[in-house]
Amino acid sequence: MSDCLSCVYYRQQQCTSCQWLTLEYAQQLSRKQQHLQQQLAAVDLTTADRLPPFASASSGFRNKAKMVVSGSVERPILGIINDPDDPQSAVDLCACPLYPDTIRHLFPPLKDFIARAGLVPYNLLKRKGELKYILLTESRYSGKIMLRFVLRSDNKRPLIQRELAGLLQRLPQLAVVSLNIQPQHAAILEGEQEIFLTEQQVLEERFNGIPLFIRPQGFFQTNPLVATALYRQAQDWVRQLPISRLWDLFCGVGGFGLHCLTALKRQNPNQTLSLTGIEISASAIASANLSAEVLGFNRQEQREVHFQSLDSAAFAATGEQQQKPQLVIVNPPRRGIGKPLAQFLNDFATPFILYSSCNAVSMSRDLKILRNYRISKVRLFDMFPHTSHYEVLLLLQYQADSSD
Repeated sequence: MSDCLSCVYYRQQQCTSCQWLTLEYAQQLSRKQQHLQQQLAAVDLTTADRLPPFASASSGFRNKAKMVVSGSVERPILGIINDPDDPQSAVDLCACPLYPDTIRHLFPPLKDFIARAGLVPYNLLKRKGELKYILLTESRYSGKIMLRFVLRSDNKRPLIQRELAGLLQRLPQLAVVSLNIQPQHAAILEGEQEIFLTEQQVLEERFNGIPLFIRPQGFFQTNPLVATALYRQAQDWVRQLPISRLWDLFCGVGGFGLHCLTALKRQNPNQTLSLTGIEISASAIASANLSAEVLGFNRQEQREVHFQSLDSAAFAATGEQQQKPQLVIVNPPRRGIGKPLAQFLNDFATPFILYSSCNAVSMSRDLKILRNYRISKVRLFDMFPHTSHYEVLLLLQYQADSSD
């Protein structure tokens, strides 16, 4: 872990996505910790339990691959295009050390499939061709793979279906295969239309024994090892707290809420618990409800879990009409929870807030508004090695004697 990761693409300046690749890993963690301390400089941490950063594996940690398809139908290139105006700037990244062997071994058969199905790579300059991206997601729990072809149209669907049986025979780990139709000539990864070519439409993953379900076009953590530790840390912090009602805002597929509810239920099996999860994505909510069903939370007469497809800030605005939770979990996108929601939570005065952030800068802005809370616990999780990005988990506790 102390050595720099060797990458031929970076040495030859063909791919510089990993900006910190020349830094030893210990230095990367140190810089991230320093940056986090800077963002928390205005916050009183005298009583906070500051845990050491959780380190990632330095290679083979990704469970996803997003490959731009270029080149020719006979010799497709899977990777990136550094300059959209220069076709010669395409770089094949099939040997990228961030991917595990289980993903890298998929690329040669997929290139052969592209040729057999006649999937002409989309040419940015000529605006011709069909295949734009190949998107792969792996379940570390089952070893199964979700494969998505992003196409300009569905014109090649008959050819893809003709060759699909051979591909599934060659790659039996493919559990979900779909076509995503993205007709626009724009830097947009995927379109709204998803056409499934397999009966199975979701990929099951498990972190700490909690089933989570991955769907096309849904967000899911890219570093399973660190995500497992992140959820486990949330469980450890929450299990001893006096909590029976939880809100999980920006809940995604329900990872944090279901982990915390499971920990509380194991700690106090006879306690009546309830979890309300809010997420704008209907697809993510469908996955969250499936997880709750598998875990058996809603088999009793009284439902323990309620996941709803709503805007988190809009839901919170109706909070006075609901029974106040003892814990609010927030896991917002990079922009943070925003001023209106932060102000509401500050005034709402729920006893505890569990804040998971992928952007310490926006988190710092939110904390300035959450002035009635003190940080009880904080830990950095290195979800994105070789870059400046990281995750932070905070446990905030309400202090009634706080002054404005």
